[in-house]
Amino acid sequence: MTRFAPVALIAALAAAPAFAEAEKYTLDASHAQIVFSYNHLGYSTGYGMFSGFDGEIMFDQANPADSSVTVAFPVKSMLTGWEARFEHFMSPDFFDAADDEMVTFTSTGIEVTGETTAKITGDLTLNDVTKPVVLDAVLNQVGDHPMENKPWAGFSATTTLLRSEFNLGAFAPFISDEVQVEISVEAMKAE
Repeated sequence: MTRFAPVALIAALAAAPAFAEAEKYTLDASHAQIVFSYNHLGYSTGYGMFSGFDGEIMFDQANPADSSVTVAFPVKSMLTGWEARFEHFMSPDFFDAADDEMVTFTSTGIEVTGETTAKITGDLTLNDVTKPVVLDAVLNQVGDHPMENKPWAGFSATTTLLRSEFNLGAFAPFISDEVQVEISVEAMKAE
């Protein structure tokens, strides 16, 4: 009977990854950015950014489709590079945002499309409107952080939003209704 114990142990260890669960990772606010761009009258491309925000990723590396992500940050944390543009974005023409008004994203599903790629579907709440959006996501790297000495993961994603779907369509089509969004985040395994 003891001869079968090593075989049973090997079988149990081989099956262990099937029981793996998503592990909690928290965003590294110092390496979390969302950059958006839009066409301005055909003359230039305007840019803005949200940075330094918090969020949580429940990351199942063995089965990425079982992962999830939630992020929230204040609308007024937007960076435009020019105070007058920020004030215009916060005016009734666009957000008219209160100090506590948040942008939120909560994933509702993940479709794995490749070895390091996925489509993340989720609910985006922006300007008090909630709509489903799809992020084209890439797992950039996962492993022990060389300076922090703990598990770390890096992701990037892109999507296109229509301002008008979030009641932010002022001045379209002169200012493009389409807004390109690029996301780059790092996350550390929670302790």
